[in-house]
Amino acid sequence: MIPFAIMGLPHIRMVDIIDVLIVAVLVYYIYRMVRGTNVMLIFWALIVLLISWRVADLLEMRLLGAMLGGVASVGLIALVVIFQPEIRKFLLYLGTKTQLDESWLQRLQFWKHRLQNKPTVNYEAYINACMHMSQLRTGALIVFKRRNEVEELITTGERIDALASSALIESLFFKNSPLHDGAVIAHGNQVLAARCILPVTSRLDVDPNLGLRHRSAIGVTEQLDVLSVIVSEETGAISYAVDGEIHHDISPVELRQALEKYEC
Repeated sequence: MIPFAIMGLPHIRMVDIIDVLIVAVLVYYIYRMVRGTNVMLIFWALIVLLISWRVADLLEMRLLGAMLGGVASVGLIALVVIFQPEIRKFLLYLGTKTQLDESWLQRLQFWKHRLQNKPTVNYEAYINACMHMSQLRTGALIVFKRRNEVEELITTGERIDALASSALIESLFFKNSPLHDGAVIAHGNQVLAARCILPVTSRLDVDPNLGLRHRSAIGVTEQLDVLSVIVSEETGAISYAVDGEIHHDISPVELRQALEKYEC
C-alpha cells in the first residue's frame, strides 16, 4: 500500500493506480474513435458530468451527487443509442486485436508457407490496374478484406468471385460498364464483388475538398477491418485508407508496401 495523507486524502493503493491507468487507456481509445465527429461535444459533456459526479461524491455533496447519479443511470440507455456506431467500432477493434489468427502459432505457419514457396498474392494485378487507371483518369475504389468478414458489403453489390487480373479490374471501372459505380471488394487473388455501397465517414476534420469516393474509402475503414485504395478521377492520384486515416498521392512502391503490410 502506498500512503498518501496530504490534505486528508485517502491512501492510494497500487491497484488504484492500475485502475486509473486502465480507465485512461479506455478514454483515450474512445476519444480516438469520436474525434472529428458530431458526438465529440457529447463526449466532452460526459467527461465533465462524470468528473463532477465523482467530485460531489468525494466532497459528500449528497444532493448534487444524487442528481448527477440519477442522470447517469437514466441516461445509460440513451447513450447506448447515441453511441451505437462508436460502440460497434470499438468492439470490432477489440475483437480484431484479440482474435486467434494473431497467435504465434499462426504467424509461424505463415512464415512456413512463405519458406515452402506457397502461392502468394498477385499484387501486380491491382498495382498495374491502378497505375493504368491513374494515367487515364479513371476513378476507382477497391476495398481489400483483411481478417474480418465483409459479407455485409458484398450483399450491397454484385458477387463476382473471379481471379484477379488487371484487365478484369479495369473493365469493372470502365465508365460504360454497368458495374463501374461503387466499390470493388477483393481479397488475395480473388475479386469478390463489384458495385458495392460503402458507408461515408461523418468526421468533421476530413478535408472538405475530398469527394464522395474518398469519404467512402475512409468511412468503410472506420467501421470494418479493411484497406481501401482510391484512384482519383480528377487528378489521377492514387491513395489508400486504413483505420480511418487516408494516405494521399502514393507511388506504386508505397501501394505494394501497404498491401503487403496489411496482408490484404
